[in-house]
Amino acid sequence: MDIHPAPLPDSPVQSATHAAPAGAPESPVQGDLSQAVVTRSTAYADGHHIAPHWHSRAQFVFAVAGTMRVRTPRRAWIVPPSRALWVPARTVHEIEMHGVVEMRSLYLDAAAGAHMPSSCVVLNVTPLLRELIVRAVAVPERYDEEGGDGLLMRLLVSEIRRLAPCALDLPLPESLDLSELCERILADLSERRPCGSDAADMDTSTRTLYRRFLRETGISFARWKQQARLLESIRRLAEGVPVTTVAVDLGYESPSAFSTMFRRSLGIAPRAFLANAPEKASEIQRPAAHDGSRFI
Repeated sequence: MDIHPAPLPDSPVQSATHAAPAGAPESPVQGDLSQAVVTRSTAYADGHHIAPHWHSRAQFVFAVAGTMRVRTPRRAWIVPPSRALWVPARTVHEIEMHGVVEMRSLYLDAAAGAHMPSSCVVLNVTPLLRELIVRAVAVPERYDEEGGDGLLMRLLVSEIRRLAPCALDLPLPESLDLSELCERILADLSERRPCGSDAADMDTSTRTLYRRFLRETGISFARWKQQARLLESIRRLAEGVPVTTVAVDLGYESPSAFSTMFRRSLGIAPRAFLANAPEKASEIQRPAAHDGSRFI
C-alpha cells in the first residue's frame, strides 16, 4: 500500500546535463565498468554510518543480515533482511547500520537499469533473487557476458525488474522548522504528544501545521507519525525484539493494537513480516571486514 499520493524528490533536482549533485561527493563504483552489473560485498559494524554520497550507476542495496536505515534529503527508508532498496544513479543518500550488516550491492549500467523506478523504493526480495545475488557476488570481477556468468547476471536483472514495491518509506519536510519537529519526534517515538502541543511549540496553529505538513510531505501529520512508528517497529523486530516489547516501547495501548496497525499498513502480521529473512548469521558467507571507507 503506497502511503503518499505523489513522489517527492529523493535528492536535489539534477539538470539534463547530468551535473554532479550538489552537497555530497561522488563515491566511484569500484570494479570493471565495462560490465553491465558490478557487484560488491561489504560487512559493517552495528552503528556504522555512511556519509551522504552518490554513484554514477544505479545501486541495488541488499543486506543478507542486519537492517539499514537509508536517507535522502527528502525521504527515509528502513530496509530489513528480505527487502532491498533501489537507488537510481546520481541520487544523494546516506546509510546507517543497525546490527552487523552483511551488505550486497549491485551497480547496474543504464541499459541494465532501464525500466526501473526513477526514485528510490524498497522492494520485496524473492527467495530466487536472494540466491542469485549470493551467486552473483562470487562471480569474478571481469566475467564473460556471453557465457554462464553473463546469463546469471541477465537473470538477476530480469528478476529485479519483477519485484514488488513495499511501502517502507517516510517522507521528510523541506522547511527547517518542520524538519526539526520531525527529528524530535523520531528521537522518541514512544511519546504521544497531542498535535496541538507540537503546533504551540512552533508558535503556530494546529490547522496551519497540518496544512504545511501535508503540502511538504504529501501525507497528514498523524499518518506521518504512524508511519514513523511502523518503520521503527520493523527495525526492532528485525533485531529480534518481541512484538509485545516493541508495542509497549512505541506507545501502543496493547500488542493487539500494534498488530492491527501493522497488518492494516502492510497486509501482514508482525511475526510473519520477517519470516523469510535469512537463516542464522553463522550460515551466511561473510566478505572481508569493511576497510573503514566512508562510502560504498
